[in-house]
Amino acid sequence: MIKKLLIANRGEIACRVIKTAKQLGIQTVAVYSQADCNAMHVNMADEAVLLGPAPSKDSYLKYEAIISHAKNLRVDAIHPGYGFLSENADFAQQCEANNLVFVGPPASAIQAMGSKSAAKRIMEDAGVPLVPGYHGDDQTPATLKKAADDMGYPVLLKAAAGGGGKGMRQVWHEDEFYPALQAAKRESMASFGDDHMLVEKYLTRPRHVEIQVFCDTFGQGVYLFERDCSVQRRHQKIIEEAPAPNMPEGVREQMGEAALKAASAIHYVGAGTVEFLLDDDGAFYFMEMNTRLQVEHPVTEMITGEDLVAWQLQVADKKPLPKTQAELKCQGHAFEARIYAEDADNDFLPSTGHLALLKPPATNAFIRVDTGVTQGDDVSVYYDPMIAKLVVWGENRELALSRLYQALGDYHISGVTTNISFLRKVANSQAFKQAELTTTFIEKFADQLTFDESESRGLPLPAMALYVLLDRASDEKMGRHVSERDHTSPWQQLGTWRANSTYKETLSLEVNNHTIRVEVQHIKRLSVTEPRQWRIKLPEQEVVVSGSLNGNTLLATIGEVKSTFTVVKHNSQFSLLNAGICTNFQLMPPDLGLDGNDSTDTNTTAPMNGTIVAHLVPPEEHVKRGDPLLIMEAMKMEHTITAPSDGKVDEYYYAVGELVDGGAALFAFTPHTTD
Repeated sequence: MIKKLLIANRGEIACRVIKTAKQLGIQTVAVYSQADCNAMHVNMADEAVLLGPAPSKDSYLKYEAIISHAKNLRVDAIHPGYGFLSENADFAQQCEANNLVFVGPPASAIQAMGSKSAAKRIMEDAGVPLVPGYHGDDQTPATLKKAADDMGYPVLLKAAAGGGGKGMRQVWHEDEFYPALQAAKRESMASFGDDHMLVEKYLTRPRHVEIQVFCDTFGQGVYLFERDCSVQRRHQKIIEEAPAPNMPEGVREQMGEAALKAASAIHYVGAGTVEFLLDDDGAFYFMEMNTRLQVEHPVTEMITGEDLVAWQLQVADKKPLPKTQAELKCQGHAFEARIYAEDADNDFLPSTGHLALLKPPATNAFIRVDTGVTQGDDVSVYYDPMIAKLVVWGENRELALSRLYQALGDYHISGVTTNISFLRKVANSQAFKQAELTTTFIEKFADQLTFDESESRGLPLPAMALYVLLDRASDEKMGRHVSERDHTSPWQQLGTWRANSTYKETLSLEVNNHTIRVEVQHIKRLSVTEPRQWRIKLPEQEVVVSGSLNGNTLLATIGEVKSTFTVVKHNSQFSLLNAGICTNFQLMPPDLGLDGNDSTDTNTTAPMNGTIVAHLVPPEEHVKRGDPLLIMEAMKMEHTITAPSDGKVDEYYYAVGELVDGGAALFAFTPHTTD
């Protein structure tokens, strides 16, 4: 019987496992890196042990140290979560060799599915339908390209040992093949220590539908229905739902039976997910099997009422499955939205920083938040930038989607850029409401998901401007920032008084990474006892505002409407909260034209903290605007820095393998000039 459990993971999945273990009366042990010494999962567990420095290879991937700690602490079982060691067959074998229960499938099953090429052969023998492709051992670039040429473009390059979108590239044209292959192999080697590649025909309009399977040690297996995971960026899911909409009952049953057939072929035990591509003609093809608990397992829990972690622990304890296939029921509809620290308007570039404000929506029977961070924590460059998973349930898809949209509006985060506003756009888009789902959803419906200037009409811009004006007036009254001013400058001596004219100014507010200009007219007061008023002018709105600021509370009168806002200030940024909506903004400095308008965009700085992976061109070699120059790896993703213009790299400032701080100059670049 499992009495003490070590969770070989971090973040929200570690917290998720600890929660169920405690409900079952099981003692828990957390492991942590130096970066996670005060993390939520560490504080939740009964005991916690340090593994090493922040990088995963020095901490969470050191399974010898994990097993050693487990033995010293007399642990009965190890739960690997997802990612890290969850699909490492050697780790599973070592657990067994040291009389530790591995809460997952046998090492042989992990090994069978760990190589995508081997998995394809097993599935083919088991009669599971496959996408046409090359899964051979000959890995010479010429062989791989010939396979792509023969099956016709577009094709998909996939890391045989991969998962989570790592080591994967779409190739649309023949001349893109070799650069894409090099990038995919490099990313695969960095993520999995293996650069073996598969080449598959790329289906242009598929849905990503997966089946949750569970098997016990008595040869029994069930499937807990399906999840649609089609909404993805960088081949990684951001919104999942269950059940899959517009799914014919016959196809659901066929897919479920095929998934159980796949599990049976490798003598599977525990929780697993068989992923399929579902074409628009109803045909489906095996893609891969994840031999672990999925990130998106909560949507299955919401529609079945089952605790899948409890199922895992029961099966690992050599007990039979809690329910038979006939006893499983699918009720209602559920969505999961992954809250990431990333910039959706900048190619989903991961973001790091301090969580100055973290206020999730209230949870209840319909709304669930799985997270591993609290307010005041930092989003580190060392790990995946997911902050939380927001999960909602409703009696039907329409109600569940309405709850998702509202809950996203109630999720307030500041200090880092997040994808919350983007997720709300997805949830509110006509295409998503109508379930027009494909794996290219984001690209296909980009026009519905990108910022439109008309959106500024729905933003509380007058309240933002009022806050800036009141905050500035408060600073002046209290004498703050005086030391920063140049009192010899006449420009610092001016107030809002003007002879024979009304004082006007323009505030530039950056909201959701877009700059909006707000014209402010200072209304003259007849006496000092009158409250200050300003006339705010926007392209389609003009209103008089006034109010007061008491700490973080803004009492605003906007036109005839009185409202109360909460404002959180962190560094140069602000978060404005009202009626369940959080809007992040900052005041941009005035453009005085000092930099000129003819300067060339240099684009030579690191977008964030990371590691230099490769220099793609030597110094002094002529390049054209947009040519790839350098590759950085940050937060498990590669980022390519391109030439800002025609010209040449004079010198690289960092060698391959060196760590770089965000904003650091990466190289010296000389633009090409024409006489």
